[in-house]
Amino acid sequence: MSGVDVITFGCRLNTYESEIIKAEAGKAGLNNALVFNTCAVTAEAVRQARQAIRRARRENPESRIIVTGCAAQTEGAAFAEMPEVDAVLGNEEKLKAASYRALPDFGIAASEKLRVNDIMSVTETAPQMVKLIDGHVRAFIQVQNGCDHRCTFCIIPYGRGNSRSVPMGAVVDQARMLAENGYSEIVLTGVDATSYGADLPGMPSLGVLAKSILKHVPEISRLRLSSIDSVEADDHLWDLISDEPRFMPHLHLSLQHGDNMILKRMKRRHSREDAIEFVERARSLRPEMSFGADIIAGFPTETDEMFANSLLLAEECGIARLHVFPFSPRQGTPAARMPQLDRGLVKARAARLRETGGRLHLAHLAGMVGTVQRMLVENTGMAHTENFTVVDGLGLPPRSLVDVRISGHNGKHLIAEAVREAA
Repeated sequence: MSGVDVITFGCRLNTYESEIIKAEAGKAGLNNALVFNTCAVTAEAVRQARQAIRRARRENPESRIIVTGCAAQTEGAAFAEMPEVDAVLGNEEKLKAASYRALPDFGIAASEKLRVNDIMSVTETAPQMVKLIDGHVRAFIQVQNGCDHRCTFCIIPYGRGNSRSVPMGAVVDQARMLAENGYSEIVLTGVDATSYGADLPGMPSLGVLAKSILKHVPEISRLRLSSIDSVEADDHLWDLISDEPRFMPHLHLSLQHGDNMILKRMKRRHSREDAIEFVERARSLRPEMSFGADIIAGFPTETDEMFANSLLLAEECGIARLHVFPFSPRQGTPAARMPQLDRGLVKARAARLRETGGRLHLAHLAGMVGTVQRMLVENTGMAHTENFTVVDGLGLPPRSLVDVRISGHNGKHLIAEAVREAA
């Protein structure tokens, strides 16, 4: 191979940062290299990264392999011990060309491979300009990094550091550049996106930022948010839900559980009643609003009754896309020291949650039959409606924005017929 190939695991923020890695490694003159931008949210994500690294070494024996991302930040020494790995860079180091110029030679000790500094010492996020998001028809923009909260199950603050926001003007400039390069849909992303602005002068909120983008970049047709913490929703965000047609009617909620006692043990800041109230208010303002949500199955001390409350919450909120995580103890977190459930029980509960999620998704699909929707066609040939439901792209070219009538569904996605090209 030649050049730099970045293999991305995990979240949209990682996808955005992979574009920065390509640019910075290119500036440094790095060649014949594979960079693994890893995720640490679960033990399974780390295992998959290690497996992919071993496979890559077998298939690319002469290439330089560099590991970075959240798993490299939290478990750097373990990756440095892998004979397949030539260098390990932390989450701050991966975004700087100098890190790639200073890479060690092949065949050195594990300690010399390691380039991971204290992420908690990072106090600001420098604006980074990206011209495109390779392989995607919607563009992601980093607005925030890190997290000030310490949920008992979560390792990510130790991989990303404390919360820090990208200045509002820089985000607007990035949105303008992406719109000029042909992106009609923008997704604002961060580790804890709804904490945006608390560290900036004037403390602008995420809702204020979104309003500013839509005002100053009228070329953007569709604006989305990545995963949000509903308790941090401000009045400006509610204005967007209620009154702004370019703000898409879909939100992905960080719910994590449906039982109040487990939520307390997780150190979450919302109750199940808060979650239900948020969903009901959003739907009252925007009836077509759909929701995705993260829920953990098998958290330590979870009883049958507590687990049933998670099933019930998914039903009560009508979650169309349920992302289920079997609890994964992450070393160094308080939850890893709590009394653990049997792994078989955890997997069984996760399966029941996924079954509920599948049933709710079918109900969501059925409810959209007969409606007219506007869809954006993806590179895969499929498309997404405004409420982020997958629909057959009708063989149209990527980036087509088309109004369609939903004629049915196949249990996985919607079936549609074209009505007209969107204005």
